[in-house]
Amino acid sequence: MNLDWNTLFLGVVQGVTEFLPVSSSGHLALSRLFFGWDFDGDGLLAFDLILHCATVLVVLISFRNDISTFLSQWLKGFYSREDRASEGWNYGWAVIAGTLITACIALPLKDAVEAAMESRLAVGAGLLVTAGLLCVVPLFSEKEKNSLFKTVLFVGLIQGFAVFPGISRSGSTIAAALFMGMSAANAFRLSFLMAIPAIVGASLLEVTQVLRAGITLPDGWLIAAVAAFLVGYFALDLLRRLVLSGRWAYFSVYCFFLGMIAIISDIATRF
Repeated sequence: MNLDWNTLFLGVVQGVTEFLPVSSSGHLALSRLFFGWDFDGDGLLAFDLILHCATVLVVLISFRNDISTFLSQWLKGFYSREDRASEGWNYGWAVIAGTLITACIALPLKDAVEAAMESRLAVGAGLLVTAGLLCVVPLFSEKEKNSLFKTVLFVGLIQGFAVFPGISRSGSTIAAALFMGMSAANAFRLSFLMAIPAIVGASLLEVTQVLRAGITLPDGWLIAAVAAFLVGYFALDLLRRLVLSGRWAYFSVYCFFLGMIAIISDIATRF
């Protein structure tokens, strides 16, 4: 099995940044743009797909108890009126509605997102947006002041715009849930329960294109996927601890400086 250090590095970057609030898509784009690592269009799509399969597996394993309980309660609600008062029944429909909102926002933006992936200026701007969001998160109070359904619709809306590179999906959705009054623990859980259908749906769209292109996955890509899974597992646990402790400032500062570096480097190349 051949080891490709470039793809291994990108796998580690995906694992670390997929869950921490710093934008995995932004980091992958900047890694390729700064170091000149390039794929053809279909190859990039296939590589992105295998890395996302690895990290969504981390989410499925980490939230297996919540997923099993909620899915069971949601299914029971179809034939039991009593189960329609369960948390799983409410979460199930809320997540479906939120995912539809995400899809309605994200799908029309596909061409714009692909163009942004090739621009350090666009990625840098996205990172500054993330820095701003993380900076104001401590101002949000935990009052559970809105209904679950209303909160999920808002989170789904924000998740739709988080497809742009540089805008952290986890950071923006957790911030949105906190803004709506959710507790930190519930905001963390909701963010990743909503991530599952969003990532799986996007991956299914990519699968059809990859299959049509007839791409054979190089051995090095499988190693990168394993690295993304292993690193991502620990990164998700680290994010949970940071969310519960409210330590957002570190990531805000990091995203600000990385965003400024990306923007300045882009401007410098124009002269």
